Amino acid sequence: MSQPPQHLELTKVDIDFPTPNGPFKALQDINLTINKGEFVSLIGHSGCGKSTVLNIVAGLYQATNGGCLLDGKEVNAPGPERAVVFQNHSLLPWLTAYENVELAVKQVFGKSKSKAEMREWIEHNLSLVHMDHAMDKRPDEISGGMKQRVGIARALAMEPTVMLMDEPFGALDALTRAHLQDSLMEIQKDLNNTVIMITHDVDEAVLLSDRIVMMTNGPAATVGEILHIDLPRPRDRIALADDPQYNHYRHEVLTFLYEKQRTPDSGLSSKKKDEATLKVATDEHKPKAKGEDKAA
Repeated sequence: MSQPPQHLELTKVDIDFPTPNGPFKALQDINLTINKGEFVSLIGHSGCGKSTVLNIVAGLYQATNGGCLLDGKEVNAPGPERAVVFQNHSLLPWLTAYENVELAVKQVFGKSKSKAEMREWIEHNLSLVHMDHAMDKRPDEISGGMKQRVGIARALAMEPTVMLMDEPFGALDALTRAHLQDSLMEIQKDLNNTVIMITHDVDEAVLLSDRIVMMTNGPAATVGEILHIDLPRPRDRIALADDPQYNHYRHEVLTFLYEKQRTPDSGLSSKKKDEATLKVATDEHKPKAKGEDKAA
């Protein structure tokens, strides 16, 4: 069976954040190649740099050393070919579901699609996430799971080659999360997007992924192990519950997280200090909203 073409590469990526106590090295020597249409999960303990990796691919952070290539071109700024879905849906509360998706569509396709084509495209993407029945409702009129569906529709409407998902289902109840996981598998199968997803949920990672990238503890976090998930698709969570291979993969991830990367109690205080330092450093380097400096 031939492998899909590789199109996203992280090569020898380091990133340092300046702090009052000197540079904080969040990532060190990250090397990762991702194939087109592949679903890759990043997993690891809090503070291991998962979101930092995602932000580098998104173009929100610049690596101190090394870099990221997408289809042979250097990633050095955000772009519509890389859509981000956050844990917080980030919908504008005064706009309807339709209008929230419309914002992204106008930004990307305002000069290439007619009004009729844009409306059809918006409705199509809302229907992909089963939200076409609620397109005229505002965020305060729909549930948390429905809000997240609109956020995914907005990302899909940009027609990205890469979907970047930062714990997209982490704030949802178990049943809603399961429904959205199933929807995501269907959409990814139909559209063949490349997906990079951060998760803390081992079962979610095994269910959804082609590969699981397990990160070492920070600071100077790196790729610890990569686990290939060789389970046939489509995947049925109920059938997999008793599947020996599924449970083997699950055990491998748990072993890495809780035995190979377990933080000893004696180092707990320093670990918390490192995480606090990283939070200060990354907060200082987050892109600011327009007018935020004046408000501060």
